[in-house]
Amino acid sequence: MTDTRLRDKLATKQFFVVPGIHDMITAVIADRVGFDIVYGTGYWLTASGYGLPDAGLVSYTQMLDRHATIMRTSKAALIADADTGFGGLLNVQHTVRGYEAAGISAIQIEDQEFPKKCGHTPGRRVIPVEDMVQKIRVAAETRDDMLIIARTDARQAEGMDAVLRRLEAYAKAGADVLFPEAMESEEEMRLACATFEQPVMANMANGGSTPMLNGSVLADVGYAFAIYPSLSSLIAASAIETAFTRLRDEGDGEPADLLMFDFKTFCGLIGFQEVWDFEKKWAR
Repeated sequence: MTDTRLRDKLATKQFFVVPGIHDMITAVIADRVGFDIVYGTGYWLTASGYGLPDAGLVSYTQMLDRHATIMRTSKAALIADADTGFGGLLNVQHTVRGYEAAGISAIQIEDQEFPKKCGHTPGRRVIPVEDMVQKIRVAAETRDDMLIIARTDARQAEGMDAVLRRLEAYAKAGADVLFPEAMESEEEMRLACATFEQPVMANMANGGSTPMLNGSVLADVGYAFAIYPSLSSLIAASAIETAFTRLRDEGDGEPADLLMFDFKTFCGLIGFQEVWDFEKKWAR
């Protein structure tokens, strides 16, 4: 049965924040911090797992494997990026079945043409609204308990009126959560939230098109929750670059001025205690 924590949290109508998970180290750290809902980000799982851009190059099988690994690693409920559903209507059905079988709490499907692109990069094109409506209907008919998040990337190509028209159609088709991607101002964000009864989510992508607003402001705007897909990845990349540069230039493998996670603590997070306990019982 699908984890109900996301559905239960949405029912409270209290704003909450959701960190992006780009690898399994991030997953165990999110557990340690205490997040009970996390977001499997397509951009960063693709970058960390395959060294590729988020441009429709990763398959359903690859992305399902990454999300299923998060499910095995993390104790949190998972919102999972599924791009365009990885193809046509039959692909959408197959994707929904696979994601739900993995225990995923919510599947995010977007209305871009295939191959898709990251929602904060140029050159994105959207499919006809009727085609996306059919995808949402198939997803809604296929799922058992999993929530459906309908994302539109129409803002840059078709304007704000098209965003609202598309989200209205997706809501009627069965979407549980609406995702207007790449809003360009707080005014647009407020308009999107005020227009719909369904929960609306925000994407706080560092360096993206949407203004980065504090959580208290996002709550006032009217969002149900916000995802932070790039936060861990960009901070980690910056810290690693600094450490590697110091190693190259100074041979310093333990820079005193850089924060470093405790190794023994991390061994516990990643599961070594279970290995040690097993060996204590069974090793000869």
